[in-house]
This record gives sequence, structure tokens and C-alpha cells, in this order.
Amino acid sequence: MSEAAAPAPETPAPAPATARRVIAVANQKGGVGKTTTAVNLATALAATGAKVLLIDLDPQGNASTALGIAREARTRTSYELLTGAASLADTIIATEIPNLGIVPASVELTGAELELVDAERREFRLRDALAAADTPHDHILIDCPPSLGLLTLNALTACDTVLVPLQCEFLALEGLSHLVHTIERVKRRFNPALEIEGVVLTMFDKRNKLSDLVAADVRDHFGEKVYRTVIPRNVRISEAPSHGKPVLLYDFRCPGAQAYVHLAGELLRRERRVA
Repeated sequence: MSEAAAPAPETPAPAPATARRVIAVANQKGGVGKTTTAVNLATALAATGAKVLLIDLDPQGNASTALGIAREARTRTSYELLTGAASLADTIIATEIPNLGIVPASVELTGAELELVDAERREFRLRDALAAADTPHDHILIDCPPSLGLLTLNALTACDTVLVPLQCEFLALEGLSHLVHTIERVKRRFNPALEIEGVVLTMFDKRNKLSDLVAADVRDHFGEKVYRTVIPRNVRISEAPSHGKPVLLYDFRCPGAQAYVHLAGELLRRERRVA
């Protein structure tokens, strides 16, 4: 998180009145399956009958593309939401998945961090927008960009918990420790209730001993915070976004789709235990 994104803390907005849970899917490293996890976890949760909203906060807009939202349909996006040009209700687009809506992203988000530098309550823009909205969603997932700038800071300030996808590769723990440090700073200064939802091991290759070693390392460090469900390397997961579909719709029976179904179940069971 840059110095420009960390001024003195301000008074947080009140928590939303509805009993929804807001989860940021974040990792400052790209290519770890972050957007894939956000899209497919949202789809799997919606399949249980829960009302789910996915907020695409990445200027690349990959989550929007993966859910089949055409560029020309993104007239009001998370950019307008952050800048105050539109309300949450005005930016939500229905997807072909029942119970799942999305706030799409546009390339304009690239300039949002610069535009918001001098804005009032710049770290709380997303939190304020959610607090002002009376929506029926049980879960709101935020797909963060692969950086720790002002967009991610807004997500961490607005959410209840952070879900961290972690690729099973060398030096994975080093990047994770950096993210955990950032989460702790945000918790101290902006969002005292912020917690780590859990760590999801992605791109797991059971034929590769390195995947087992990384998984063991992460479990040693984070214990029960690491989900039992692991997301395997699966070509169907990679193919699905090019068809504008989550892998659960593209090929429900493939190992990748089934892994996300199990991940959603594990997340819901954890929520029930906490409740």
C-alpha cells in the first residue's frame, strides 16, 4: 500500500443494516486464480439459493468478461460507484446465473486512484456506497486488482473478511506475508473488524511435489485458516472465461468446477460455526 493511500484514519461509515457478508478476494500477486475464484465461488454460492453480488474492482474487468458482460453493456460500473456518479443499485447488472448480479468494471478504473487522491473519505468510498444501499444480497464478493493501491484499500475497508487465493508455487508464502501485513495495517487504521476469511490453495498439481510442499508450508503457518478444499490445475477452468461463463456452467462435472462447489460448501459451514 503506497504512502499516498495511507493518510490519518477517518471515522468509518456505519455498517450496512442488512445481515450480508462482504468478502474481498485479494492477492497483490497476479496470475494466482483470484478472479477465477471470485467468479466461481460467487456462482457456487448463488447455486445454493443465496443472493450474491460480485463487485469487479479490477480495471482489467476480467470478472465481468468471465460472466458474459459485454463491454458495451458496462455503462455504469464500479468506477461510477467509487466516484459517486452512481449508486450501487444503479450499477448492478443481472447475469445469466439466477441469484447472481455483478457491478462490472471498466478501463476508467485505471485512473480512479489518481482521481480519488484528494477526494473526501477516499479510503471509504466503497464502504459508504455499500452502507447507503439497501440490497437483498446475502454475500457480496469483491474482486480486487493485483496490487495494494487505493482500489484494494477501498475493498479492505469495506469488507468483513479477506479471502486469499494462493498459487502453489515457490515464494508463495513471501507474497502472502506481505498481504497479511497490509491487512493488519488496514485493520488498525480503517477497519477494526477486518479478518482473514481463509487461504485457498489454487493451481494445485498433485503430480508436482512442489505443490505438496507449498501446501504443507502454508498449512504449517496458517493452520485452520487454510481451506481443506484445493483448486486443481484444470484446463476447463482456463477455457471457461473465453466463453463468457464460469466453469460451473461451462463444464459442471470437471474437477475444477467440483472443487469450487466444495469450496462454497466449506465457506458456508465455516460461517455457520462462527454464527
